[in-house]
Formats: sequence, C-alpha cells, structure tokens
Amino acid sequence: MSKATANPTDEVNPTQVDTETAENFIAQKHIGERIKRLRLKKSMGLVELGRHTGLSASFLSQLETGRVVPTLRNLARIAMVFSKDLSYFFDTEPHSLFRIHRQKERVRLPQSGTDDPTYYFESLGYMVPDRQMDPYFAEFIPLKKGQEARPHVHAGFEFLYILKGELEIRHGDQNSVLEQGDAVYFDASTPHAYVCTGKQAAVALIVTMVQPAVAQPAMGLRPLGAAQRSLGGTPVRTSSTAPTRTN
Repeated sequence: MSKATANPTDEVNPTQVDTETAENFIAQKHIGERIKRLRLKKSMGLVELGRHTGLSASFLSQLETGRVVPTLRNLARIAMVFSKDLSYFFDTEPHSLFRIHRQKERVRLPQSGTDDPTYYFESLGYMVPDRQMDPYFAEFIPLKKGQEARPHVHAGFEFLYILKGELEIRHGDQNSVLEQGDAVYFDASTPHAYVCTGKQAAVALIVTMVQPAVAQPAMGLRPLGAAQRSLGGTPVRTSSTAPTRTN
C-alpha cells in the first residue's frame, strides 16, 4: 500500500509572516480611524452603529481606538452600513496636501498685457497640484503721470485683503478705496482695476478662483503665462481718458 503524497500547500512555510508583523500591517491601515471618520461623517453615535451592525458600542469603541482587531465578518457588517467595499479599509490612504512656498523661491511677475505694469505679483500656490484657488502676493505701485489703470475680467470670484497702503478698486461703475486691514470679495467677471492711491506702494493678498474647465499641466505646475492670466485676466479696452476717481 503506497503512502499518500503530501500536498505542498499543507506544509508550514518557514518564512511565514509572524503575528507581530501582521498586527503592524493592520495598525498601519488605521482601520479604527477610518471607521470613526465614516461614523462621524454620518453624525452617527456608537450605539446607533451598534444597532445597525449587531456589535456592542463598547466593542466598536475599542475597535476605533485600535485596542481590538476586527474580523472580516465584523468589518463587512460595518462596511455595508456605510455602503463601502471591504477594500476601503485596506487601500492606501492619500497623503494630506501640505505645501510650503518659501519667499526666496517665489518669482515676481509683472502685470500681464502691458509694457508699463501698475502692479507686480507672486504666486503663493504654484506648486499645489489640482488646487481649488490661486493665492497671490501683490504689490501695486503709484501711477505715473498720464498712466491709466487697465481693467480686466476673468471668470469666477476674487478676494483681496490690504496688507499695507491704500488701494482703489474699480469694479464696474463703482470705485472704492481700501486701507490697511480692509478686504473685498467681488465677481471677477465684471471689469475691474486696481489703483494705488498713496505715495507708497500698496501691498495686498489676493485669492482668485481656479477654473475647473482649465486642465492642469503635468505635475500640477502651471507655466508662468497661465499664472499671469489667472491674475491679470483679459484686458478690457478703454478710452484714452482715465475714469473719474471718487473716494
């Protein structure tokens, strides 16, 4: 009578993963934190989640704090409550966006569309991929004799906060002078222009809306021309006579 041949898959692998390594892998997935985020997003308490899953509130609490490890059966119950697949708890989490822009690394750019710029700006978000807004540091210089402020337009909205000096905002047929600490939020599709009304340059923080329809270049880095267009917008033709200023 011949001996039965052993199945290689039944043998113990001498390089099998040890318990500590497996637990570390589970800990790195932050399953408890992911469950808690789902629960809080739904404004759901532990007791309510327990009613839906058949698990006790105390067990769920220990699960969220990482004191116990869930079985696949229990994890599946929780996943179904939030309409998630099991892979949700094991997929690599995206890194939270965090970008620093050092002052010495920024590029100072002139107002676009003119050979005689009335302001200069520096992009504060040029390295942020898929950004939802464009922040700028802008410096507005006093107009030269006979020089005009060029109105421009762009889609979306614009926010401006005066850090130093005085700046006149011409928005449509409305002219307003802002001083240090003042802020304005306006529809950027209306022709608008900036005029430094003091003897010294005015400095401001500007935030414009990024247009979703505009495709971002590779690596999320926008060419300088695109950055200029975002702030400078499309110049609006004006007559040779400068508009009347009213404070």
